[in-house]
Amino acid sequence: MKLTYDPRYNIAYLRLHEKTDSVETIHISDELNVDIASDGTVYGIELLNANQQLCAEDAGKLVFVNEALGKSKEISFK
Repeated sequence: MKLTYDPRYNIAYLRLHEKTDSVETIHISDELNVDIASDGTVYGIELLNANQQLCAEDAGKLVFVNEALGKSKEISFK
């Protein structure tokens, strides 16, 4: 899994696995697109207006939480 963020264009992309072939993009809203691989799995999620979506909560940080271990890691977007 890989999360890319480009504040210049205000876009973020969460890629769930390596691209093997073409994808179909499903427009969910003005702020969200979902790419579906040919086998029906979700390839990735595109966040439009990413600044608002990624930075509005948690002081602009991505918080990764491992519930089983009770541990977390923070990454700042600012």
